Amino acid sequence: MSLKVVKMNQHAAVEALCWKYEKPYDFYNNILTSNAILELLSNHYYGVQDDYNNLIGFFCTGRSAQVPAGNLLGAYEEDCVDVGIGMKPELTGKGKGYEFFTHILSFVCEKHKDKDIRLTVATFNERAIHLYEKFGFERKRLFHSDDTEFITMIKAGNNKSAG
Repeated sequence: MSLKVVKMNQHAAVEALCWKYEKPYDFYNNILTSNAILELLSNHYYGVQDDYNNLIGFFCTGRSAQVPAGNLLGAYEEDCVDVGIGMKPELTGKGKGYEFFTHILSFVCEKHKDKDIRLTVATFNERAIHLYEKFGFERKRLFHSDDTEFITMIKAGNNKSAG
């Protein structure tokens, strides 16, 4: 499968906001509102499309990829590029994450040379943590927001190699 990164547009934003994940990943479900659409269109959000221009996922960089409570708790003190990702629910858990994340990581590394890359992930999401560790991300800071425990993971030495 050949993937490409595109700037987020309204159609893709609405589609992604309507995705529904099964438990326990329903934590990542969104509510379609005009503010949610505006968030995806106004910040550093990108769509990831397949050969047929189908949206298979998205990602964001910067503050949008951070959990707000983490700022209050000092989880984002290091100077890193924050990345958040979302994959279409029907594609998760089927071994497609490696190729998907390889493409995202290559894109981010190209745009942000010489910066460490940081992810924030809910600790229950063992699939994602396992994937990120395959790419050399290391667990750093644990923190809580409401009822959810999060961990930041950092890949040091951004050097274009994505795996």
